[in-house]
Amino acid sequence: MARPLTAFVTFLLAIGFAASPFFVTSFAGFDPNQFPVPQVSPPVQPAGYAFSIWGVIYLWLITGMGWGLWKAREDFTWHDMRMPLAVSLFIGCFWLAVANASPVWASVLIWGMLIAALVALFEAPDGDRWFAALPVGLYAGWLSAASCVSLGLLAAGYGWVGAETAALIFVSLAIVIAAAVQSTLMRAPTYGVAVIWALSAVVVQNYATTPSVAALAAGGAIALLLPTFKSWRKA
Repeated sequence: MARPLTAFVTFLLAIGFAASPFFVTSFAGFDPNQFPVPQVSPPVQPAGYAFSIWGVIYLWLITGMGWGLWKAREDFTWHDMRMPLAVSLFIGCFWLAVANASPVWASVLIWGMLIAALVALFEAPDGDRWFAALPVGLYAGWLSAASCVSLGLLAAGYGWVGAETAALIFVSLAIVIAAAVQSTLMRAPTYGVAVIWALSAVVVQNYATTPSVAALAAGGAIALLLPTFKSWRKA
């Protein structure tokens, strides 16, 4: 696909992704009864306020891709980022509709979104970081946390393990993925910021009810501060 066309399509997909909540019935997380074992206040899931980060992600991606369409539509480094990002955003346009119907397929799709977003993040240009690497980093960071949450919900919701065990396993997975990505990338600190935001909300969700999960999430958030800070200094 020609670079200007890719730039235009990616910008449109960013808008479509942000608009997707308006085309589905209200989605405030999976219905507990979508699982054979109902998931009521699951410990793997961050406190509800954390999901407000989507507003920032939507606006920043639209702004960034709009700026790129205007100023960098022929730039080959932007093009390398746009291709996988467009794939992730395309899947994201349909994710809410799928999530309302099937947590299993929603989990499959969100991992596809994550993988494509991580490829885009590593391909993001070093320049223009406020319009490319930083918004994509925030998006990929939140997806890293959300993808692990989806697996934790499936594991507990289908009775493979208990809710607390699922939370311990998949919060640990989120921490490992985030530490590996941020330490390897050494830029785009917004990636780590998004995961720390999610882990902090897991602490809030669990400190009074499931202290083991809260302690794990708090430790992970603290551990991620160092690679995130180092990336910030290099940004």
